[in-house]
Amino acid sequence: MIGLGTMINVVAILLGGLIGLTAGKQMSNNLQITIRNLLGLVTFLVAISMIWSGIKKSENDLALVGISMLSLVLGNAIGKLLKIQKRLNKAGQSATERFSKAATSGGKNFNEGFITATLIFCVGPMSILGAIEDGLGSNFSILAVKSAMDGLASVAFASTFGAGVLLAALPVGVYQGTITLLAAALSENLSDPMIASIGITGGMIVMILPMIIMNLYKAPISDYLPALVVAPLLTLWWVG
Repeated sequence: MIGLGTMINVVAILLGGLIGLTAGKQMSNNLQITIRNLLGLVTFLVAISMIWSGIKKSENDLALVGISMLSLVLGNAIGKLLKIQKRLNKAGQSATERFSKAATSGGKNFNEGFITATLIFCVGPMSILGAIEDGLGSNFSILAVKSAMDGLASVAFASTFGAGVLLAALPVGVYQGTITLLAAALSENLSDPMIASIGITGGMIVMILPMIIMNLYKAPISDYLPALVVAPLLTLWWVG
């Protein structure tokens, strides 16, 4: 099972793409801003829920909060060393350039649409964070928000590139579904405090996303992703 969150994401991309193909036009800028702000608010609430849920799962709540904060520091250092954000920015920039070029020329290209949409839908941190949370059985809230964002983006992409955007739902399903299955398999070997620390750390990372969604602040959030690995390791060492 690829996970409910990923299934919703795949359906959202397909529906958005179909709407883009039939309507053939993008939403107004004011409507896009309104929806973006609403998604930012929902994402903030999701982050609070993740942190609170993680704290409630363990008796060592203060210790887990401290571990999560330390994990963010160490994870960010690892992320910068591996240049995760820079690599993802490069992929995202390539996709943006493809979209701008297609929008300017007015032509529709199946392959360009497939590649561009796949890059946009897969390179963001929400794909990894959401799939892990879904696999751990916590919730699929992150992927639900991502689904709304991808669905709206699919409308614009499909109206510009054509039907190739719909095919991007396949690699998204495989990519996120694989992460979900791996997280589900690993969860059997993780203690409750370790799973709780992942949830708290993930929630702290998600807290940054609303500012990015609403274009208020461009944080190198992907560099913090290694913290999701550091957190359970520190928890195992400190709490057991």
